[in-house]
Amino acid sequence: MESYSVFRSPQTIKYGRGSFEEAGKEAARKGKKVLIVSDQVMDKLGNVSACIQLLREEGLESAVYLGVETEPTDVFVAEALEVFRQEKCDTIISLGGGSCIDTAKAAAVLATNGGYIGDYMGGRKMASSAPIPHIAIPTTAGTGSEATDATIITNTSNDVKMMIKQPAFLPEVAIVDPLLALSAPKHVTAATGIDALSHAIEAYISRLAHPMTDVMALSAMKLIVGNLLTVYEDENKENLEAREKLALGSMQAGLAFSNASVALVHGMSRPIGALFHVPHGFSNAMLLPAVLEFSKEHALGRLADLGKIFDPEAQNYPDEQAAAVAVASVKNLCLKLNIPNLGGWGIEREKFSGLVSKMAADALISGSPGNNPRVPTQQEIEDLYHICYSYDFSPEASAT
Repeated sequence: MESYSVFRSPQTIKYGRGSFEEAGKEAARKGKKVLIVSDQVMDKLGNVSACIQLLREEGLESAVYLGVETEPTDVFVAEALEVFRQEKCDTIISLGGGSCIDTAKAAAVLATNGGYIGDYMGGRKMASSAPIPHIAIPTTAGTGSEATDATIITNTSNDVKMMIKQPAFLPEVAIVDPLLALSAPKHVTAATGIDALSHAIEAYISRLAHPMTDVMALSAMKLIVGNLLTVYEDENKENLEAREKLALGSMQAGLAFSNASVALVHGMSRPIGALFHVPHGFSNAMLLPAVLEFSKEHALGRLADLGKIFDPEAQNYPDEQAAAVAVASVKNLCLKLNIPNLGGWGIEREKFSGLVSKMAADALISGSPGNNPRVPTQQEIEDLYHICYSYDFSPEASAT
């Protein structure tokens, strides 16, 4: 039997400086009244009022939901959906980081398909009706959510991050304007940048990778590796070219992992976010080097390609040596970006140890670890959690 792969993307992607100005025109093609899903930070920065003005210039009315405060939860989804219905909106714009975009994705699907967002986890319920038109406008260079058909929503009744992936969750339009990320503080740039790198790497080493995702993942890794540290150290926020490249890399990484899926890092990251409220980008960064060390022998060729991106001299190295360069370089990047380990974040060790078994079980249930080049057992995931608690990011340090 022949096998085949699928590659999905938003119907329209507008990318580059000033593309935010197109938000009103794109919304006018979709409906007459827009719900803007955003947060208090975007409101204070003036981005929400700017969006309202862009809509007004096209003769569109708008309503606003600013309740997204943390990683997205089922409560935020329900609240956003209630505003959407009360205000009789017919289009959604998400404006913010991945939490705003994921909340909007869920609301757009539930508005036409009904039910509780958790019903859609694991394909138990498939969206049979087209979602509300959704225009995603990211304000960070990291999550790539504007280009994916997945949403991550925390079930507040059991503290489980639900990874829900269906074509209906893919935004119709993505508007990626690197100028919107200028307001991101350094620690957010670091976390979202490593998040994007995690997306690209996991898409590339995933068991579900295919030629189209490889193209996007390789390009994303080059753009992120080549520009993340530059943007992080750009105190005066003058290097717009590097920011533009980083935003493009983030979007390409989103396209790659949406179609090739993520792997062990993301499977382990979600329970940390749900139980300890560590932002997704940071939890990925805390896990990435140790998971790459765990997986290295089963992905030598692919990690060797990453090593050659970090260090051109590795072009002449055997795969095992180039793969070791990749792992050491990722560790060094985390060190330069001031990524803490789990203990350094402030997670209490005794509480953490008591929840390791649950976290490992939740990670396995998500399905993502099964895409990893080396598929772990529950015990191996538990061991990795303990390693990551006091992980040393020094390139010469060993995880074991």
